Amino acid sequence: MKKRMILMLVAMGIFIATIAAVKTRQIQAAIKKGAYTPPPEAVTTVTAKKEQWSATWSSVGTVAAVHGVTVSADLPGLVDKISFESGQSVEAGAELVRLDTRQERAQLEAAEAARVLAELNVNRTRGLVDKGVISQADLDRLVAEQKQAEARVGEIQATIARKTIRAPFAGVLGIRQVNLGQYLQGGAAIVSLQSIRPVYVNFAIPQQETGAIRVGSPIQVHAEGAALKAEGRVTALDSVVNEATRNVQIQATFDNADGKLRPGMFVKAETGLGVGPTVITVPTSAILYAPYGDSVFVVENVKGPKGDTYLGVRQQFVKVGASRGDQIAVLTGLKDGEQVVSSGVFKLRNGAAVKVNNTVQPGNNPAPRPEDS
Repeated sequence: MKKRMILMLVAMGIFIATIAAVKTRQIQAAIKKGAYTPPPEAVTTVTAKKEQWSATWSSVGTVAAVHGVTVSADLPGLVDKISFESGQSVEAGAELVRLDTRQERAQLEAAEAARVLAELNVNRTRGLVDKGVISQADLDRLVAEQKQAEARVGEIQATIARKTIRAPFAGVLGIRQVNLGQYLQGGAAIVSLQSIRPVYVNFAIPQQETGAIRVGSPIQVHAEGAALKAEGRVTALDSVVNEATRNVQIQATFDNADGKLRPGMFVKAETGLGVGPTVITVPTSAILYAPYGDSVFVVENVKGPKGDTYLGVRQQFVKVGASRGDQIAVLTGLKDGEQVVSSGVFKLRNGAAVKVNNTVQPGNNPAPRPEDS
């Protein structure tokens, strides 16, 4: 048994030694023939073009109503009548809610009677004063009582008027927050009222860009998810610079004839800042982003180690600027007319051989539109 085990181990050793010798000879033969050359990588290319981009500034803006309030009850009372529907458009002065005024109207009748009586007393007393029966002091006292009665009538009439809540300006109402028969405390909210034709859009720009923004400058806004675009004009620049952000608040006005811009809506505001710099544009897919620097791969004839020439790539570090749609601006590092790899950059290295196939190209549109828009 022991002898058989030894023979088996010897045979195994001879087998392993034979395999090792064969592989060693194969490796030596490969070294003599030259290093292994991987096949060329399939890529797409695009020609870098020099373009003049107009300078624009994009910022997040918020839509605000020209006039916007929460209509509230001026005095406490019981809701007697509701004259509007949620979401309704109303004119200035339109009646919204009327509170119960039965007690005030009864008080008004009593005050009217007191006023009439005071007026009669004054008229009678004037004749007696002329005859010398009553002194002028008594007439003055009755005239003062007449004026107090008239003031009391005016006070009750004002209270009745304040219990009829009206729209302070024309606009669109929000969701009704009261019900018929509900008791309202003074200051209780009834409904929001927003004037949305026109509307404001408030946004901020850096202080160094304020020189290019003036009252009357055109501005565009886009609302993501709402598929709307609107154009307006800058109407005001804040007189102070925010100390924390060094930004200046800008206010633009939009006609908003269709009423799609609503107060509080999040929008992207874009405004022109004049003529921008001349830049080289390439698709964003051509940029290889890395912590040590961004780069592109330029397609050109590369000289191999044996002196042969093949189609390969040269990794070129670049400085990128703003992007616009599918394109990005290259500020430095790239020349006009150079062939740049537009897809497949993640699998390349400096000097790698490539095979160009431009049958299908990645997007390179400065203003792309989704297919389902």
